Amino acid sequence: MELQTPTPGEARSGLSYSIWRPLANTLAAAMTLLSIGWAMSFQRVLGIDLYPQQYFAGVLFFVLPIAYLTLPARRATTRINVPWYDVALALISAVVLGYIVAVYPQIVLKIFARTIDVWLPGLLLLLLVLEALRRATGWALVLIISCFCLYGLFGDVFPGRMQGRAQSWDLLVGYLAVDSNGILGLPMSIASTVVMAFIFFGVLLGLTGGSKFFTDAAMIGMGRYRGGSMKIAVFASGLFGSISGSAVANVAGTGVVTIPMIKRDGYPAHKAAAIEAVASTGGQLMPPVMGASAFLMAEFLAIPYQQIVMAALLPAILYYAALFIQADLEAAKLKIKAVPKSQIPAGRLVATGMHFALAFALLIYLLFWARFQPERAALWASGALILSAYFFGYRGEKPSARLILSSLAKTGHSVVEILLISAASGIVIGILNITGLSFNLTYALVQVGGDNIFLLLGLSALVCIILGMGLPTLGVYVLLAALVAPALIEVGINPIAAHLYVLYFGMMSMITPPIAMAAFAAASIAKAPSMATGWAAMRFGWSAYIIPILFVFSPSLILIGEPGQIALAIVTAFIGIWLISCAISGYFSAALQPLTRVLFALSGMMCLIPQEAFSGGLYTDLFGIALGGGLMFFEYKKAKTVVAGDEDQAT
Repeated sequence: MELQTPTPGEARSGLSYSIWRPLANTLAAAMTLLSIGWAMSFQRVLGIDLYPQQYFAGVLFFVLPIAYLTLPARRATTRINVPWYDVALALISAVVLGYIVAVYPQIVLKIFARTIDVWLPGLLLLLLVLEALRRATGWALVLIISCFCLYGLFGDVFPGRMQGRAQSWDLLVGYLAVDSNGILGLPMSIASTVVMAFIFFGVLLGLTGGSKFFTDAAMIGMGRYRGGSMKIAVFASGLFGSISGSAVANVAGTGVVTIPMIKRDGYPAHKAAAIEAVASTGGQLMPPVMGASAFLMAEFLAIPYQQIVMAALLPAILYYAALFIQADLEAAKLKIKAVPKSQIPAGRLVATGMHFALAFALLIYLLFWARFQPERAALWASGALILSAYFFGYRGEKPSARLILSSLAKTGHSVVEILLISAASGIVIGILNITGLSFNLTYALVQVGGDNIFLLLGLSALVCIILGMGLPTLGVYVLLAALVAPALIEVGINPIAAHLYVLYFGMMSMITPPIAMAAFAAASIAKAPSMATGWAAMRFGWSAYIIPILFVFSPSLILIGEPGQIALAIVTAFIGIWLISCAISGYFSAALQPLTRVLFALSGMMCLIPQEAFSGGLYTDLFGIALGGGLMFFEYKKAKTVVAGDEDQAT
């Protein structure tokens, strides 16, 4: 969320723009500084002892007033002046959160006593969070959470295994607002520390010219090849998306640049929009941030963050490999040439930004070798980025000190939506815990599909896509990690594979009609039909519907197992991705006949099946490689014969 210069659209009475905007910027900058201070343990240096929940409430102390100052009650309008009722809501938010911060050590002991000093601020906080969430994300997530709240109140009326422990309203609101399993729980812990640090790094990258450097580098690397604009979009959107927290925001951020460029090269509008939607959605699956879900996954599974990153890396690379190959094949099929040389920046100019790569190198070193906490690693990398940009700049431009300082406020505004989603996710987790719903849902899923793992995986995938529709990445993951992943783990699936499985299918809701939010956002930019874009996005993103099933049966694809098995799985997976992409595109060195496409798809599927999936897995891999290699050789020779014949005729 960023502040924009106001345009007509909302009533002019109330707090004037010249007052509320600087106030909101100040609150946003203060929130970022608070997060930095907490991540660097300044409170210990100052000798201040706080519960972590007091810090989380302190972050919300800034978040809710910012939300009510900057987000209109009607989402379609643009804010000019803040109405007095929103000023009142901002003040009430500050008072409620200030009270919780000040007296938390006392009220946390009185949750089950149901005293007014617990349930009244709890009720107000719950309502304020839900209203702010509605303004930030729309009704979908609010309605889902409201249903959970109703279950918390009336769970005992549900039949069979879905019956829960009903709670009195005063106990429930106090528990959700104050307990460490509620609003001030795990999602807020991750979002207010790790996520904010990485968003800060991403904001600095944009303000200092780093994002432009990586786009220019992608232009130099891919612009000289056929379909260069599509390949640039894949790289740029994947990079931007990997440090962002929303597939739709990724589309909006990079699509305004990449989609017109792709269309200008001759791609149909719906395909230009689809490739951008798939590339932006994939950013939520690409380490190191994975839409903020990587950090939360590490906490849920109680394993090091680095282990999550390593497990998620190969599936994400396979996803982008499939997308890149299809972009290349589409360019060949449509006879789309390289980006004009006049549009490709000079290498010597782009080389002046190589210092940006050093910040990433430092980040990787601190995370994987120095074993820094993720938030500290991101902050040290941010410091290195500031210094290098200030001294070296990019393409003759250096950021001013004022611009760098503005990153504090920009970061604060950027994380408001994520923090609101995190607070709301805490409500869901709290209700799952206090009512026993999590266990009941796990039991029900295992009962339905436990005898047939394929049925369980299919049901789980369907549930993930349905529940994920219209929700931001963090909200999708928290919901599915609590509701679906336990059922998969219960039947013996590797816990990391189970959590990655639900994340993948939850994110596929972004490109799967009928509610494909990322695809529809890209379609609006491209001025393309929404449903046509959605179906094209499903075709471009086909690998994400198959890869999760494969790593469930073969942990070697998430780098778990013997080195030899992992190496073979990587090689055969890439070959399989290539063969199936050819089949889907209907093109290799020339257009493929229907039967040949089927054979390409069959050989690709054989290659993708990991050798340890069943006893004959090695033989299917070898047969798939042999069949695929033969098909490629045959098509290559046939295309060369056709070209030679055309040249003879021309002569």
